Amino acid sequence: MIGIIGAMHEEIVVIKEEMKNLIVKDVSGNKFYLGLLNDKEVVLVESGIGMVNASIITTLLINEFKVDKIYFSGVAGSTSELLKIGDIVISTRLQEYLFDATEFGYEMGEIPRMSTSIFKPGNILKEAEDRLSEENIYFGGIVSGDKFVSNNEEKKFIGKNFDSLCLDMESAAVAHSATVLGVDFLIIRSISDTVNGDATMEFEKFVNLAAQNSKNILTKLI
Repeated sequence: MIGIIGAMHEEIVVIKEEMKNLIVKDVSGNKFYLGLLNDKEVVLVESGIGMVNASIITTLLINEFKVDKIYFSGVAGSTSELLKIGDIVISTRLQEYLFDATEFGYEMGEIPRMSTSIFKPGNILKEAEDRLSEENIYFGGIVSGDKFVSNNEEKKFIGKNFDSLCLDMESAAVAHSATVLGVDFLIIRSISDTVNGDATMEFEKFVNLAAQNSKNILTKLI
């Protein structure tokens, strides 16, 4: 079975509309939608916003439904001048950029006493690379933290210093949890706000468009 996560209602409703034979199961107060997407068995869930919510839902997906791979479909803010509204980023590496143990000699984003702080998809990434060739799809780094970043200079700084194309508030937590629990994952994010506009205004205006674009790529990969 394939697990699919979106952080917000806007991100999952467009996917749920495509599913057939829908069944709803409640686990610890969370609604999981089981059904068929492109004739594949999937379970879809809204994680809620933020790193802890995303980690909890990822763990529930794996432990309760025994999924063998996880896709995250949603929107993100750009950290690169390359990206326009609606462009797609497919994760090649993920990092929790706000993790700060620098007082103990660690780099920003480095998690103490772990073998790695950068989480990478496995074979699922190669499958995406083989199937996707659209001009508006970029493969690259994604960073996450519990902060909505609206300052454009801060976004550019994050992009440069963490080798990322976009940032959000969930993806690295999903990647971290899935890696520890031994399940392959892929993050699909569509850009809802750029490094040159008003992030809050752009997000509110384009979140639905970006969510639809991300869903379109997801359905090509399922």
